[in-house]
Amino acid sequence: MKDAIGNVQRILVLGGTSEIALATVKRITDGRPDADVTLAARPGPRRGDAASALEGLGLTVTEVDLDVTDRSSYERAIGATFDAGRDVDIVLIAFGVLGEPELAWQDLDAALEMVQVNYAAAVGCGVLVAARLRAQGHGTIVAFSSVAGELARRSNFVYGSTKAGMDAFFTGLGDAVARDGVEVLVVRPGFVRTRMTAGLRAAPLSQTADQVAAVVAEGLRTRRDRVWAPSTMRWVMSGLRHLPRAVVRRLPV
Repeated sequence: MKDAIGNVQRILVLGGTSEIALATVKRITDGRPDADVTLAARPGPRRGDAASALEGLGLTVTEVDLDVTDRSSYERAIGATFDAGRDVDIVLIAFGVLGEPELAWQDLDAALEMVQVNYAAAVGCGVLVAARLRAQGHGTIVAFSSVAGELARRSNFVYGSTKAGMDAFFTGLGDAVARDGVEVLVVRPGFVRTRMTAGLRAAPLSQTADQVAAVVAEGLRTRRDRVWAPSTMRWVMSGLRHLPRAVVRRLPV
């Protein structure tokens, strides 16, 4: 539970090697030694390095195994975290795959993997986490969506479709749990320069993980239900949504 002056004390990161999620953790804890962080991700050097980096800032870190293609895995990870100690203040749902856009609409396995990770597992985790936070009577879910979910674009429409479904679920979930003392923040970043996008040509208004984390922290502080990163992306996507499809098809997006 947050302390007397509103500081976050316990965080669960589902997708514990996400650069954006880790930057967010650093931003909202500011290295306070009384903050506990659980990193749920596949075991390996990346998770270990992430844990070491947070511990170097004075945080207490627990590592939990998570495979989002396995329902029993995320059920165990979430259950173990909530049963292990103090109430959880914030849950970051930060896993996802970008995939190969051209393969994703032509190969059944590639398409279904993207659907499973980006949508089905996110929904499953959302259902489980919401139930736990409702039982506590407080807490916040931060769901990392994407502006790709706001408009189906030729360049990545399979990925965009999974984010559209995920975005709609968490937006609705926020409405459903509001009366139970639980809040949901949906985050819609544009192009972010991370390992996931390494080798891709950066789109206009691209940002770093730290810049997105700053937007998320401000959204939490002001108790927003959705934010765009950068904020100007909201108006860009609004304009694109109102263009005729024939025009959108010709745009380099």
